[in-house]
Amino acid sequence: MFKKLDHIAIVVQDTDDALKFYRDTLGLPVVVDERIDSGGVRLTHLDLGNTQLQLVQPLTKDHPLQEHLQQRGEGLHHLCFLVDDVDEAISALPSGVAARPVPPHDGPNGRTAAFLDPSTTRGVIWEMTSDPE
Repeated sequence: MFKKLDHIAIVVQDTDDALKFYRDTLGLPVVVDERIDSGGVRLTHLDLGNTQLQLVQPLTKDHPLQEHLQQRGEGLHHLCFLVDDVDEAISALPSGVAARPVPPHDGPNGRTAAFLDPSTTRGVIWEMTSDPE
């Protein structure tokens, strides 16, 4: 079902500030920097060589990630895996693994994505994404 690790996501308060470390200090090149209005986030992907690092910045005060930042601070949020088709992958999930009860959402570059319920994935937030058709 999973083709490869697509990206590792880190939630940040301020992308521009975070880029001072990830881009300027570590030298990771920016691949894409996009605001996803439907999701209320800024997603910035940096090249790690064999995968990408995604900086996720919530853009509204009431975004659910604000609570995550308040409780845990900046840091690792989720792992994302590339699949051929998000809806098909959700349908093919093994027994006991569930997608979150929300429809797939918009991702960068016209992609579709969906999160798995971390209560069914041993506490780790997994996301699946697929390229636009």
